[in-house]
Amino acid sequence: MPMTVDILKARILIVDDQPANVQLLEQLLGDAGYTDVTATMKPEEVCALHRKTPFDVILLDLQMPVMDGFQVMEGLKTSIVDDYLPVIVLTAQPGHKLRALAAGAKDFISKPFDLVEVKTRLHNMLEVRLLYKKLADYNKVLEATVAERTAELRESEARYRSLTELASDWYWEQDEDGNFTKVSGPVLEMLGVQVEKLRSDAGPTLASGWDEAERAKLRATIANREPFLDYVFHRVGPDGSQQTFQVSGEPMFNSNSRFVGYRGIGVELTATH
Repeated sequence: MPMTVDILKARILIVDDQPANVQLLEQLLGDAGYTDVTATMKPEEVCALHRKTPFDVILLDLQMPVMDGFQVMEGLKTSIVDDYLPVIVLTAQPGHKLRALAAGAKDFISKPFDLVEVKTRLHNMLEVRLLYKKLADYNKVLEATVAERTAELRESEARYRSLTELASDWYWEQDEDGNFTKVSGPVLEMLGVQVEKLRSDAGPTLASGWDEAERAKLRATIANREPFLDYVFHRVGPDGSQQTFQVSGEPMFNSNSRFVGYRGIGVELTATH
């Protein structure tokens, strides 16, 4: 029932240079319950009318002076608001039917009019047109929702980054091969890592003095794609200083559940000589 009501509210344009045909179609559509029917006997006005207030279907005569129906359809292709040409051609020439369909018309109605045929073909096309428009509207809503969620995610990530920077000495991200891709904070200076070596290997292996047992345990956790919280490890600096670090990290996966690396935070707990 709701779809029938929507169909009867469809915007319909009749284009025919014969007043009798226009009157007959207007009466037929009115009797069928259609409430928004417009007519013109000037085919050169069709494109402008459609641009101003797009029609759901255009009943288009093919043989008219000034512009024939084929010329009108070519003009409509440059002025339609979407990629759907909502045209049913009206023709008494059987040979024109295939040509009209090839030109983009969605259906045809033969002259002289069979009233049952007119109502049936019009209803069927409007049903398809309504579903097409609903799909287009749904896609717009979906795109807007995705854009909104993306903006929310970016805002959330920005807040997360801000909080981690306040609560830790550094924030870091590594790719699937263990290379640092993002580092925020003085971690490189703490670990004695030169900037030009940032992507040469994974984290702690870049400098000497690490506790090998602790490093092996952390590597095993990462190899298993497991998160780690407040993991403590130690290092002896080049100057003999004893350093203690605490890190937390979690694996990252893309939309296809493929592992793409780790991200986390860290703090230096002690730095004594």
